[in-house]
Amino acid sequence: MENTQATVTFEGNPLTLEGNEVKVGDTAPDVEVLANDLSPVKLSGFRGKVCVICSVPSLDTPVCDTQTRKFNEQAASLGDDVVVLTISMDIPFAQQRWCGSANAEYVQTLSDHRKAEFGNAFGVLIKELRLLARAVFVVDAEGIIRYIQIVDELTDEPDYEAALKAVKEIDK
Repeated sequence: MENTQATVTFEGNPLTLEGNEVKVGDTAPDVEVLANDLSPVKLSGFRGKVCVICSVPSLDTPVCDTQTRKFNEQAASLGDDVVVLTISMDIPFAQQRWCGSANAEYVQTLSDHRKAEFGNAFGVLIKELRLLARAVFVVDAEGIIRYIQIVDELTDEPDYEAALKAVKEIDK
C-alpha cells in the first residue's frame, strides 16, 4: 500500500493519505461499498453512465453536508446518463437518515466503513482519522477517470464548476 505524506490538511495540520494514487486516464478501480440498505454495490455497476464520485469525511459535518446538497441540486439537471455518488465512512443507516433530512433524492450515498476498499483503491483514506479525504472523481461511461480533485484542506469545498465542466465535456 502506497502512502502519501501530508497531501491534505485538517485546519492546517498535515494528514497522511493511504492507498493507491489514481490518475486521470486510469481505469477506475472496481470496488465494493454498501448502499443504505446494506446491500453491496460495485462501482462497475454504474458502467454506461458518467459517474461523479464524491468522497467526504462525514455527512454529519457542515462542509460535507453543503457539498453533498450542492451536488444533489446539480444532479437533477445532469440527465439520466449521469449518476452522482457520495461515499463516506459513515454507516449506511446514518447516510439514510441524512438523505431523508436533506431531501437528497438525486445523489446516492454509499458507505466505505466496512473495508475502506474505496479509500484504499482511490488513495483517499486518511491514516490518522480512518476517514475519507474530500475529493471528486469524474468517471466516463467506459470506467475511465477523466477528472480528479483531492481538496487540499478538509474544511474547504471542492471546485464544483470544474467538476461539472468535466461532466459536460464527457457528456457531449
